[in-house]
Amino acid sequence: MNQAGIKAIPFAHPDLEKWRTNFTGVQALHRPTNMLVTGAVDDLWETGDGELIVVDYKATAKVADITELNEEWHSGYKRQIEIYQWLLRQNGFRVSSTAYWVYANGDAGAKRFDQTLRFRMTVIPYEGSDNWVEDHIRAAKECLLRKTPPVAAEECPYCEFAARRV
Repeated sequence: MNQAGIKAIPFAHPDLEKWRTNFTGVQALHRPTNMLVTGAVDDLWETGDGELIVVDYKATAKVADITELNEEWHSGYKRQIEIYQWLLRQNGFRVSSTAYWVYANGDAGAKRFDQTLRFRMTVIPYEGSDNWVEDHIRAAKECLLRKTPPVAAEECPYCEFAARRV
């Protein structure tokens, strides 16, 4: 936080460990659909005025520095953060729209491993918007209640994978 100039401290809350646990996480009952939405946060920071900041940790090993997350597949990372923001707001917290990835990039160019990994750390800000979440929860509920599954999308790699398994 200090290195990136972020004026915040780690958030202390009695449920933080539960919120970090897969299959428990932060939970919110979406009353219109009666669906329980959950997400396990990596970390939460708190600003001086009590606003929470969602922080997600990522790790990889690439030669190039990671300074932004703009690949097509990074959209999943962005949705993940926005779900966390939505969940925390549903639980009555004030949540910053700015979230951060703390990215640990292993030195893939090192000549020797020597049982030691060296990482370059990057803090990448992201302006999230959870305004899509409610509609997607409703759409998921509608999909689950269908008598037949939806038609596979032609460009969907998950649908393609499922079709090959049949």
